[in-house]
Amino acid sequence: MKMPRLGTRKLYYLLKNDFEAMNIKLGRDALFAYLRSESLLIRPRKNYTKTTQSKHWLHKHPNLLKGFNPERAEQVFVSDITYVKSRENTHYLSLVTDAYSRKIMGYKVSDNLNTENMLKALKMAVRNRKSNLPLIHHSDRGLQYCATPYQKQLKICSIIPSMTDGHDCYQNALAERINGILKQEFLFETCNNRQELEKLVKESIETYNNLRPHLSLKMKTPNLVHEKTIEACLDGFNKYH
Repeated sequence: MKMPRLGTRKLYYLLKNDFEAMNIKLGRDALFAYLRSESLLIRPRKNYTKTTQSKHWLHKHPNLLKGFNPERAEQVFVSDITYVKSRENTHYLSLVTDAYSRKIMGYKVSDNLNTENMLKALKMAVRNRKSNLPLIHHSDRGLQYCATPYQKQLKICSIIPSMTDGHDCYQNALAERINGILKQEFLFETCNNRQELEKLVKESIETYNNLRPHLSLKMKTPNLVHEKTIEACLDGFNKYH
């Protein structure tokens, strides 16, 4: 099974047609009750390891997202770093996610917090873009994101930088949420080494982008929402140009 820790609401959504086809009369609440009786409900894990190094002299950009809600895909990218352990070492997963579609656009598994690894995730996200529409990149004020090479790459790609005001993680809540989904639903088994972890991360992100429904997307998948909104934006742009 590709999504062994999927939440019950999403699981019911995916199984509902099968239940009806097999004439199984089971509602969402009944499914909750059954899973609870079999001790199959997933309990969220609470782990925290600090990966943000924000005490530095580098320039920090203002927060452009206060009171702002993206209206299309590729309008805002959010970036963050989380740790993932293997039996060999502690590794770091850099993610770049589209704030509207929730699609993970770029990622990189590494053994350290060097800026070059965050850059690789950013460059992957840029390669995966479907448009050249105006784009904001939002992150915390970590050293890696403020570093000259990272900011230079944003400028080369005509991407506008935005950063949280301080240590308030809620100002980058979506990026934190995506981290949590990957770690709790997909990356919960400990790999032997980084090579195994990289393979698992790749498979997990493909499943997340293409198969996992989101409540916030009205049970659509990130890739579906991303493709449809970009197509609509480009059609509208071409119509008036």
